[in-house]
Amino acid sequence: MIAFIDEHKDRRSGGLRWGIEPICKQLPIAPATYHAARNRAPSARTLRDRQLRPEILEVWEKNLCVYGADKVWDQLNKDGIRVARCTIERLMADMGLQGCRRGRTSVRTTISDDTLDRPNDLVKRRFKASAPNRLWLADLTYVRTSTGWVYVAFIVDVYSRMIVGWQASRSLRTDLAIDALQMAIYNRGRTDSLQGLIHHSDRGVQYLSLRYSKRLDQNDIVASVGSKGDSYDNALVESFNGLYKWELIYPRGPWTGLADVEWATLTYVDWFNQRRLHGGITTGPGYTTPANYEADYYRQNVPTEPAGTQTPESL
Repeated sequence: MIAFIDEHKDRRSGGLRWGIEPICKQLPIAPATYHAARNRAPSARTLRDRQLRPEILEVWEKNLCVYGADKVWDQLNKDGIRVARCTIERLMADMGLQGCRRGRTSVRTTISDDTLDRPNDLVKRRFKASAPNRLWLADLTYVRTSTGWVYVAFIVDVYSRMIVGWQASRSLRTDLAIDALQMAIYNRGRTDSLQGLIHHSDRGVQYLSLRYSKRLDQNDIVASVGSKGDSYDNALVESFNGLYKWELIYPRGPWTGLADVEWATLTYVDWFNQRRLHGGITTGPGYTTPANYEADYYRQNVPTEPAGTQTPESL
């Protein structure tokens, strides 16, 4: 009611200003009540809201404007700002802020060839791993640009959801997948043995090529390919592709070509690995990042067996 009076008190009709008293006559409120409310000191809740709004906006903007109330609340509490989740939800709604919402994609990037020999499916849709570098998932996705399609290959470590390798190209050539694999091997092989690591992919010809298979063999990596031939065979990395689209590609577009997609993907991967909060990799309440999750593993665990001695059942 107070806001209504403030909004309309200077309005004019027939050359006359409405004013406070005439409006109050039409409303169940006395002018004295209005003036008392206008001169009253802000409540503790109002003052707290004023403090929280810039903090909420900063967290939301720093994280590509994709966090919803849960992750904004979790990050603020990690930063030492104690606040109820319902307060964050209320203020974000009032500020017009919301997390990204994923939809459906439609372009096909998996081109299979039934004449090629395929490795066995060692994963069978069990996307679990007991440690880093036990199970990697590989897949391709696409980005529409003003100069044509750009294709991006990713390799994700199942244990922590860490993006360990990626590459972008203008075509679905075999080198696109191999370059992403080579990045993953370089990034992870410097600090850990990759012997016996399982690399799982769909039936795409890029992953079944002789050159790709040879690169896996050279690094003692075991190949696995989905047996059913649908998206559920590689569901975890398909889910990541959806995040990539809805957190980066769709809201930040339109894209001009390969160069700007590469640069944006580089910054996204760094944010995703180092700062993005995940719920699926924690065993307790709250969220953590892939980097912190792996760091916790290495702090708490002393290797008892070489990476290459595990079986698919021990993943």
